[in-house]
Amino acid sequence: MPADAMAHGQNSPRNTGVPLQADWFDHVAVNTPAAERRAATLTTRRTVKKEWQAAWLVNAIRCIDLTTLAGDDTEDRVRRLCAKAARPLADHILAGLGLDRLTTGAVCVYPTMVSAAVKALRGTGIPVASVATGFPAGLMPLDLRLAEIRYAVDQGADEIDIVITRAHVLDGDWTALYDEVAAMRAACGAAHLKAILATGDLKTLRNVYKASMVAMQAGADFIKTSTGKEGVNATLPVSLVMARALRDYGARTGFRIGFKPAGGMKSAKDAIAWQILMKEELGNDWLRPDLFRLGASSMLADIERQLEHHITGRYAASSRHALA
Repeated sequence: MPADAMAHGQNSPRNTGVPLQADWFDHVAVNTPAAERRAATLTTRRTVKKEWQAAWLVNAIRCIDLTTLAGDDTEDRVRRLCAKAARPLADHILAGLGLDRLTTGAVCVYPTMVSAAVKALRGTGIPVASVATGFPAGLMPLDLRLAEIRYAVDQGADEIDIVITRAHVLDGDWTALYDEVAAMRAACGAAHLKAILATGDLKTLRNVYKASMVAMQAGADFIKTSTGKEGVNATLPVSLVMARALRDYGARTGFRIGFKPAGGMKSAKDAIAWQILMKEELGNDWLRPDLFRLGASSMLADIERQLEHHITGRYAASSRHALA
């Protein structure tokens, strides 16, 4: 197994990509009403309550990329976020759940904040993810986007969340999209690449499937729904289509690619809904942080409130919990 795969807790070899294979997706059709119906029934067909709900919420915390991507980010804010990532639950909740230690899946920041995050997380084992490539629009010359990746990696980032050029998808220029993602993958080196598709900008679910497949063929380690800055971010129908693309790519190549929904997810209920999708479509292996991440921060506050209610029978005011 490659050393860089082991460093990130991967249980299978890292995706090496394949040459562009348009016949894998050119003739794929997506039945949008059927996808919407399937997504709508996911949370009604399976419910989890009491200690089972608590277990699912704890697992969601393990898979959260705790994130700050604001224009007024400071090193102090990043250090506070990292402290929350290392201790996401109050001590009495952790003790009530019978847990000794729990951390989030990663901390995600801008490239200029990577160094501060790396220092704050030293010794915790929590990876640092950095957005790059002109996030969130990605409308920068490719050489500058690649330079931003290399800068973030040099600062210590373990994972890079890149944004694709949406125009390549809208124009059907799959060679340009493939070449772009492949170049970004090469620039990442040992850092894992999460390809943000900005699905709210791609117009159709068929485009979502095609973009997912091209990104994986180009070597993406994860595919991610959104930057969180689009008008429409992660939705269950979009995530369903991306999960089907993951399954199809895995069946053809043997590689297991990760999935990260991001943007618009704020509640414990959302955390459970996306985990149900993973379990139903891809199986239990995709309920681990090496293959599944939730791009969220405000979600953690609601999860903590729900877990405190499970332990104490009371809902605490949000002011009682440390800010993420």
